[in-house]
Amino acid sequence: MKIWVDADACPAVIKDILFRAARRTGLNLTLVANHAMRIPRQPGVDFILVPAGADVADNEIVQRMRPGDIVVTADIPLAAQVVEKGALALNPRGELYSRENVRERLNVRDFMESLRNSGIETGGPAALSRVDRNRFANQLDRLLTQQA
Repeated sequence: MKIWVDADACPAVIKDILFRAARRTGLNLTLVANHAMRIPRQPGVDFILVPAGADVADNEIVQRMRPGDIVVTADIPLAAQVVEKGALALNPRGELYSRENVRERLNVRDFMESLRNSGIETGGPAALSRVDRNRFANQLDRLLTQQA
């Protein structure tokens, strides 16, 4: 099993949780982004820099990941592809996407996008809270324990 991170929009605090988990478990962790970022120098932690462009990082992750891997992303279309390929998709707020819920999330996302395109202000997600961080860390621990 390997952990992949859609790192462009992943909050720093979530990346820190992932770095600690990789150090603790010895799992490989790869961050994929279209801009350079600092990562700790530790065995098993890698970074892939992809060219700028829509979905370039997403496509890189989908091409490289394997069934059973964990992909950390808030991008619902990417999560849908990950789930379809048999991997686990976890968002930075600790929600695990499944075949059952990812289609619903895509429908809501598409609806909200249509509202925005028609000029209606929909606002954005709330700031990442301590509860969100804890939920993410707990869900990640559960997944890593199940896979061990």
